Amino acid sequence: MITADQLLVKQINKSIVLNTIRKKGNISRAEIASITGLNKSTVSFLVDELINEGFVKEEGPGESRGGRKPIILNINEKAGCIIGIDLDVNYILIVLTDLMANVIWEKKMDIEIGESQQTIIERLIELIDEAISNAPETVKGILGIGIGVPGIVDYKKGIILLAPNLKWENVPLKQIIEDRFKIKVKIDNEANVGAIGEKWFGEGSKYNNFVYVSAGIGVGTGIIINGELYRGTMGLAGEMGHMTIDIHDHQCRCGNTGCWENYASEKALFEYIENQLINDAKDGYINKENFDSLTTLKVIDYAQRGSLIAKKALKEVGKNLGVGVVNIINTFNPELVIIGNTLSLAKELILDEILKEVETKSLVYRYSKTKITTSKLELQAGAIGAVSLVISELFAYPDI
Repeated sequence: MITADQLLVKQINKSIVLNTIRKKGNISRAEIASITGLNKSTVSFLVDELINEGFVKEEGPGESRGGRKPIILNINEKAGCIIGIDLDVNYILIVLTDLMANVIWEKKMDIEIGESQQTIIERLIELIDEAISNAPETVKGILGIGIGVPGIVDYKKGIILLAPNLKWENVPLKQIIEDRFKIKVKIDNEANVGAIGEKWFGEGSKYNNFVYVSAGIGVGTGIIINGELYRGTMGLAGEMGHMTIDIHDHQCRCGNTGCWENYASEKALFEYIENQLINDAKDGYINKENFDSLTTLKVIDYAQRGSLIAKKALKEVGKNLGVGVVNIINTFNPELVIIGNTLSLAKELILDEILKEVETKSLVYRYSKTKITTSKLELQAGAIGAVSLVISELFAYPDI
């Protein structure tokens, strides 16, 4: 009789084998045994099981070091597909990927700020339908759907508790999507999702302690400690966009006064530009007539082409991002801080300002030089991170 403990040990060992193949690639059964410390017969049994399930493939014989040539193993990235969704305030970005997060298909749909919850969910369902229709034939089919949302999430139940910029409260999005598609759904805060994506496939892959800062319409943080996402007592950690920077400032959408988000988000970017225009600042790119049609991507493009207003605005937001990053470094002493979401596309313009703030104001940085960079995944960070929600569970529990 097989006991529950034996099944658990087998599951753990199977996960170890699968992740060793994922991390190393082009590896033999003997090398897996050597790296993991598992005996060769256990490794062979688990590898054969993973091959039969479609998760691992044999590539053919490798180089011999004396004796029979080893058979080389790799992850079968075409075993199944995963859908990842970045549900933002003014767009939905959806990707369809293989098992290694390589994008097969993607689509971005703009949404109007203030659109109803029902309309946005209907559009979300339409996009998922379209992703499924674009999925190639695979052994496992669609393995899961991951969704990143801008707000406080009960990630275990998949309920959006509060998304102030969407004006959503207590929305059971996981249940809605699972009932419609009969596919397992994972939902988390978009900054957590971005951090997981960077850990698995981005700038954070070689780091165990880092903070991902999502700087878009709002500001949020995903915190990786000892290689794992830090969630806090109830899974609500990381809302650093709502730490108080100025107790005398105006009210944030969350109800607090003087949040970091008020100064270091897209909202702050456009407020700065509007004030410049009110004071009759001029350049050949931004004026009062085209202000209403401005997007963050347009502002960044104008700055790169020489717009003084755009440059000043991005530098101001970069400086204010730096104020929060100082607090992050002083609090967590991370190896790395990654700036993601739309404002990260300004790259050097904001990074230079962040570094100036950190170098002059962070006590910890004087003794421990945290690396500060922008997201490797850029605008796909949220969607790839959502894919990683599914992949991380799959690689932890391949039997499911």
